[in-house]
Amino acid sequence: MPRIVLLVTSPRLPAGLLTATAWDVVRAAPVLAGAESELVTALRVAGAEVRVPDGPAVPALLDAAAAHKTVVWLAGPAGDESLARELGLRLAREPGQAELELMYGSWDPPGARLLDAVAVLDRLLSPGGDPWKRAQTHRSLAGFLLEECYEAYDAIAAGDTDALREELGDVLLQVVLHARLAEELPEGERWTVDDVAGGLVDKMVRRNPHVFADAQAGSLEEITASWERIKQAEKSRDSVLDGIAVSQPALALAAKILERATRAGLGVPLPSPQAQPDAEAVLGTALLTAVSEARDAGLDPETALRRATLAHAEAIREAESTSRPS
Repeated sequence: MPRIVLLVTSPRLPAGLLTATAWDVVRAAPVLAGAESELVTALRVAGAEVRVPDGPAVPALLDAAAAHKTVVWLAGPAGDESLARELGLRLAREPGQAELELMYGSWDPPGARLLDAVAVLDRLLSPGGDPWKRAQTHRSLAGFLLEECYEAYDAIAAGDTDALREELGDVLLQVVLHARLAEELPEGERWTVDDVAGGLVDKMVRRNPHVFADAQAGSLEEITASWERIKQAEKSRDSVLDGIAVSQPALALAAKILERATRAGLGVPLPSPQAQPDAEAVLGTALLTAVSEARDAGLDPETALRRATLAHAEAIREAESTSRPS
């Protein structure tokens, strides 16, 4: 019985990158397509017979199948579901004309939708795109980056993995948006999202020799120590405190500084509240002492204060509800 092969390919791979089975069928049978494309050109260059029918696709496919026993329809990026449905109904009404076969010539690789994200942001920031986004700078977007990270943190704290997926998308938006803006920097300062991704890949390979080289994994503590040694060699920093983000919340900043000092074996005494010159300094040193005590107890002071604050906020809401007139 004649055979009609619907060949589906990934639009996110280079044209012509097909499986061996797909190449065998397009070289052995005529290929029809709905429109000219890079893939059509690639197949023709490789010697395949490809044509775009002038009239309706279904009759053209049935005629080609009857004449050649096998014909291939090169499906578009959306998979040509309407054509497949129409063809399937036609063959169901008139059995015996041909068999319909679905063949995947290529699949989206993991991370393929990241290419779509880059393409969408490029469109939005190109001439004729979104005026608001085109007017932004790294500095004007800085607050949004923090806000999206906090919202992702909230989703993690709430244990809401669906919300986390969405919020990480918003974080990704900021990453791709900043990378696209960097393409507009002056010559010599420009960088792209590929530079961001490439730097990340190189860093992960360097800092995980137990995975990508011949180093032994050892314990988690040994892996962490190896990471820090490699990081220190890369950064050539003068202090164990170099690289700490000083704009993070004060409790988290205090905990990070104390952690770095402890890891380096530096037993620097905490300042005494009684020796401070004013009330604000007294309060600051008292809070620093509280952070140190929390770390000694294995607690995260930022999380602890957040938990206590949110519990108090709930108590305020309850007080509001009971004070409203019924």
